[in-house]
Formats: sequence, C-alpha cells, structure tokens
Amino acid sequence: MAAILLAEDDEAVREFVKRALGHYGHSVTAVGDGGAALAALEETVYDLLLTDIVMPGVDGIALALKATKDRPSMPVVLMTGFAAEQQRAHNLEALIDRVVSKPFSLKEICAAVDAALQARLSV
Repeated sequence: MAAILLAEDDEAVREFVKRALGHYGHSVTAVGDGGAALAALEETVYDLLLTDIVMPGVDGIALALKATKDRPSMPVVLMTGFAAEQQRAHNLEALIDRVVSKPFSLKEICAAVDAALQARLSV
C-alpha cells in the first residue's frame, strides 16, 4: 500500500487515524506538528501527506504549500474541524486533493486517502 505522513497535533485523533490507515495496510509515520512533518519530508519520500490544518507553529496549509513545492506529485489530504479553515483549503484546490471535515469515521478518512491516491495514479 502507501507510505503516508500524518501530521496532527491532537494525540487522540493522530492515534485513531494512524491505526485506521495501518489497519487498511498503509505504512504511517505520525508526527505532532508541521515542523516535525517538514523534517520527516526531508528524510523520507512519502506517497501522501495527511495533515490537520490548525496546528501550532507550521499549520497544515503552510505544510501543504511547502510539501507540494518540493514534491508536486504527492497527494495532500487536509483535515479540519473549522469551517473557515476549510474555505482556506478550498482556495488551494490545485494543490490539495481532499479536505475531510472532523469528526470523521474510520471509513471516511480511509476513503479520502484512497481516493487521493487513486486520483494521482490515474493522471
């Protein structure tokens, strides 16, 4: 399956998503903020970036912008519980593959990841 970088500052959400994606066969590296995600992106090539939008320090939008600048073919899925942040993400439609609203189910997050991966494969 895919190597996924997960950036989420809420530990409970981070563990839930990591377990869910792992259950579906993905290899998940989970970090607690955007700075740690940037460091991970320097060390490893990932098939997909899954990030929360609202995080301390480097937020998910800034992380997505940096990640897609360096790796334009890597799909990006954003997660958010804030309507205003979701609108910011939709303004970046050319870079972002999916935006998932919190709260979400295991099935919803896995479907969003799979759809983003499949969309990039079919291009």
